Amino acid sequence: MVSFKNWMVLFIAIAMILPAASAMTGPIGGDKAWFKVISNVDGADVYFGGEYKGQTTNGELYIEYYVTGTPVTTYMVRKDGYTPYSGSINQYPAQGEVVDLYATLQPAEPAPAPAPIGGSTGYYTVYANVDGASVYFDNDYKGTTANGELTTQVYTTGTPYQTYRVSKAGYADFTSQITDWPAAGETVKLHATLQQQPEPTPSPISLLTVLAAFAGIALILSRRKD
Repeated sequence: MVSFKNWMVLFIAIAMILPAASAMTGPIGGDKAWFKVISNVDGADVYFGGEYKGQTTNGELYIEYYVTGTPVTTYMVRKDGYTPYSGSINQYPAQGEVVDLYATLQPAEPAPAPAPIGGSTGYYTVYANVDGASVYFDNDYKGTTANGELTTQVYTTGTPYQTYRVSKAGYADFTSQITDWPAAGETVKLHATLQQQPEPTPSPISLLTVLAAFAGIALILSRRKD
């Protein structure tokens, strides 16, 4: 028969195993590492794969990364008055490591004066179900939606855009082909419906793991008694 002392040892051991087993499950994505985005501009918005990650402070921003998660391949840094910077991610941190990414933003050139209405310019109006979503034409940033839409001017004599993308943190990116192009003075309507992404939840501790630990400790105590 197991003594009271041995039962106390068993109870304490289980109490120590439960938090450890819970910590091992961790959040979905596995062990953590970091990217450090280094920029010459403070208050610049940082995006990974189109997903907003925060703003630079004192020229940098740390971004948490799960080493077993799906790797992101591109990043972008932008701020009003500057030309957006886009880069590729070719190196990924191991557990506990930090990989530096650099972004040097250049002041944007003054926008050319718009041509008279009916001239060589047309328009796209992007309609979205989310306000504050960023709109890109062939990765060229065009602005954010307000009151469910964004209108952007294009030159009808320029190289036509082929795709448009609408993104916002917490939502899956919407990307589609552009198949209509406006003539001078005309407007083409584009639509984007963004789907909200579920928040990742920690994996619950396996009941089988707890039972196996309990059985193992009981076996050890039984052998000690013998």
